[in-house]
Formats: sequence, C-alpha cells, structure tokens
Amino acid sequence: MFNNLKDKIQGKVVKGKKRSGKWRYRRRKHLKKFPRCAVCESKKKLEVHHIIPFSVDPSLELEDSNLVTLCENKKYGCNCHLLIGHLGNYQRTNLTCLQDIDTWHKKIKGDKDDKYL
Repeated sequence: MFNNLKDKIQGKVVKGKKRSGKWRYRRRKHLKKFPRCAVCESKKKLEVHHIIPFSVDPSLELEDSNLVTLCENKKYGCNCHLLIGHLGNYQRTNLTCLQDIDTWHKKIKGDKDDKYL
C-alpha cells in the first residue's frame, strides 16, 4: 500500500486508469527474463518501464515489445528509470527512450566502439 501511495505522489500512476489484472504477473515474468537495468546493469530497485506509457495507450500495457527494465538504484548517481525513462519527471514521456538507453549503457560500460568516449 505504501508503494502505491508513493507512486501516485510521484506521478507514476495516472488518475482514472486501472491496470490490467495480469500486470503483476507480466511484470514479474519480465523481470525474471530481464533481471538487470538496461542502462547500468544494476540488479537493485528494478522497475518495468513502458516505452509507450500506459496513460497514452493502455492496450500496450502487457506487450513485451513495449517493456524495458530500468532501475531506481542511483548506482551511478542517477535514477535510470526517472532520468532515462522519464526525462527527470515521471509525468514526461521520452520518445527516444531506447536510443538513450543504448547511448548511456555504452557510456557507463565504457564501450570502445563509441567514438565520443
């Protein structure tokens, strides 16, 4: 209950929208398949981020192709879910989320192929 209230305060849950009864199962299944943050590879404080937000298109809520694992761990001084997934505000949508994940993953992991490092 505390987490639900915290999510509402942070703006993660849109008023008037009700999650599918299958969401908890789908979330658990996704985290089992993808148990690390796509940005920093942390295994702590993981969230399943919707690329196209639930509030924009509820029909994509359970679609594999619309989900990515991001953390709220602050391992590298930031909250990957908030910063990369929501551009610093849970009420925002990052339309280039997947490209940003790839870019920051390479930067954090020191990918030698990245010409800007």
